[in-house]
Amino acid sequence: MFEKNLSVFPVGEKNDAFAQYFIGQSYLNMLTTSGVGIGNVTFEPGCRNNWHIHHKGGQILLCTAGRGYYQEWAKPAQELHPGDVVNIPPEVKHWHGAAPDSWFQHLAVEVPAEGASNEWLEPVTDEEYAKLK
Repeated sequence: MFEKNLSVFPVGEKNDAFAQYFIGQSYLNMLTTSGVGIGNVTFEPGCRNNWHIHHKGGQILLCTAGRGYYQEWAKPAQELHPGDVVNIPPEVKHWHGAAPDSWFQHLAVEVPAEGASNEWLEPVTDEEYAKLK
């Protein structure tokens, strides 16, 4: 059952601006865009973003609710739970999202850097995703 507030941070609106980079429905609530961008990203069960790379600045994920996954290219996926922190260095190809049977929410902190950008790549296939526990 969907709850508007999975954690202390409100879910926000459907993430239509980035929908082309997600499989399934996500929601985005930008908590701040001044200085350090911090977005509360919520994933419906089975939702995940495409493989992507943060150039220059990297990203930090602060897991706040539900169960999800993070995976770097050519490495096994790691299960995520509330309280987990993932430091994603610049130039690392990765994806993150919800477990098949759970909502998932994290704060996405964009590490500031001059010339920072995000490169969206191919989707995580259903076959790759089905291999998760």
